[in-house]
Amino acid sequence: MVLRLRADAFRAWTQLCVQALSTARAEIDALNVFPVPDGDTGTNAYLTFVAGADAVAALPDDVVLPDLVKAHTDGLLMGAKGNSGVILSQLVRAVFGDLDLGAEVRADDVAHAFRAASDAAHAAVGRPVEGTILSVARAAADGAQDAVESGAEARDVFALAAASARVALERTPEQLARLAEAGVVDAGGRALVVVLDATERALTGRAPTPAAQHVPTPLAASGDDFVEGGPAYEVMYLLDAEESEIPALRHTLDALGDSLVVVGGDRLWNVHVHVDDVGAAIEAGLQAGRPYRIAVTHFADQVARQQGRQRSGRAVVVAATGAGLADLCREAGAHVLEFTRERPVDVATMLETLRGLDAEEVVVLPNNQRYVGLFDAAAKQVRADGVRVAVIPTHAQVQGLAALAVHDPGRDFDEDVVAMSSAAAHTQHGAVTVAVEPGITMAGPCEAGDVLGVVSGDFAVVGSDVAEVADAVLDRLLSPTAELVTLVVGDGADHTVAQTLSRRLREERVDVDVVVYEGGQENYPLFVAVE
Repeated sequence: MVLRLRADAFRAWTQLCVQALSTARAEIDALNVFPVPDGDTGTNAYLTFVAGADAVAALPDDVVLPDLVKAHTDGLLMGAKGNSGVILSQLVRAVFGDLDLGAEVRADDVAHAFRAASDAAHAAVGRPVEGTILSVARAAADGAQDAVESGAEARDVFALAAASARVALERTPEQLARLAEAGVVDAGGRALVVVLDATERALTGRAPTPAAQHVPTPLAASGDDFVEGGPAYEVMYLLDAEESEIPALRHTLDALGDSLVVVGGDRLWNVHVHVDDVGAAIEAGLQAGRPYRIAVTHFADQVARQQGRQRSGRAVVVAATGAGLADLCREAGAHVLEFTRERPVDVATMLETLRGLDAEEVVVLPNNQRYVGLFDAAAKQVRADGVRVAVIPTHAQVQGLAALAVHDPGRDFDEDVVAMSSAAAHTQHGAVTVAVEPGITMAGPCEAGDVLGVVSGDFAVVGSDVAEVADAVLDRLLSPTAELVTLVVGDGADHTVAQTLSRRLREERVDVDVVVYEGGQENYPLFVAVE
């Protein structure tokens, strides 16, 4: 029996992978002892797949499968974090690059794609090491080939490949002494198994048997014992370069350090390497092409944080418009910077606020697209003072409310940022406003006084009645999986609009909870959020 891949199933698979990695993230982080015990492999894998899934979710429903796959693989490549995240992006890219997406997929096609992925991942790594994600990927390819030879159907080839990967994961401590010393399996390999298990579930509907009933956390050991004599920095960047420049780049970077991974194609490459000379690693990229999104991590600082360094506290800074919204954020424990159209927040105020918090960790919710870059600039200066600052790119007030709802100062900083980022990113947002002058919008021309409906930052509805436009905005945001609708009423707005929407939802969607807040925001009679 053959398998035909569908666009709707592919979209669902991208989300299933994100959910599975979110569930396993803390466990995978705890397994992370190789090549550096910085405890972030699970988080990096999760964020990598979030980038891919978000790229797919941003496309209209009628986009065809090949375009969805390209968006996903490009999103993975550009959003890949850490050594394992880069390798995972290459594995997915190679699998779908080998399949004919417009044809029926046969069992031997699946096996060939798994082999192509394993080969591509090995080729991308400067010095492959047994007992890592590469070993697990090769075992999956072997399992797929064995499945074909035994006469398995296409769907079951995925399942048998995943089963082989689980067995290989259990063997990783036998292949790599550092894993055996810590009493753990390989973190990157575990992340790959999670993705393969999610794929098996998506294709067969069966939840696979876990690799082990209990995966141990690392035995107590010093991070210095694990990385003694190793490079001090992780350098990552995206690179715009011709493919002909990549062999020389690999050769140069390989001589500078270890854990080298270079993946990509079509002038877009993701470069990852561990080095002592950061400048030389970036210079190599400049000689090959145009490096950008350069990220440098000092392992000593990261390992110290993972080993429980004492902190002086965590603060959340929120930009809010409207007295009601500002009060809601303060009640949630946030430091609020209020703004209006006439009184925007400037970089100097942001910088003064961040420096005056006396906190070692700060999470920032800009809640306005114009403020994201400004807060990034202020955060860069504060980080130089030794403060950890994460700017979550919230573009709407209701995204900030969703992020605040899951904020937990008792969690690890990275875990808290991931949870808040996920809540904000999965909040569909809209608004209702009134045009102050004639213009052309994405929904057509408008005149002064027309009511405009905003969906995800774009004008989507032009009308004359606030209630009708609000109803249309809600219709565009609602989905079968919606669980919570938040309505924020603006300054001087007609409260019956929110009441009517609430009554409609209670009648038509008993599965959806509705919350109404008095926001007090100017210019927008209503903000809408769907989670």
